[in-house]
Amino acid sequence: MGRHLTYTEEFKLQIARLRESGKSYGELSREYGITKSSASNWYNQYKGSGSFKSADNVSAEAKELKRLQKEIKQLRMENDILKQAALILGRKGE
Repeated sequence: MGRHLTYTEEFKLQIARLRESGKSYGELSREYGITKSSASNWYNQYKGSGSFKSADNVSAEAKELKRLQKEIKQLRMENDILKQAALILGRKGE
């Protein structure tokens, strides 16, 4: 089972800046004991949004999709409530 380590923002920033200055992913991996993929991910996040938080590294389209999915869920729930209310009111009129 692999280990899961949490790195600080400062450490990730240091790695991204070292990569930007010309260090290879292999060098960073050997020198700092991190995976090449971690170094690559951090560098890409740094270049993309300047942030290492996953919420900041989501495209505008993905954010909009999530918002719309949430809205659809809310509207379906409201629709179900209205259907139930209509059934109840329909029974009272009989």
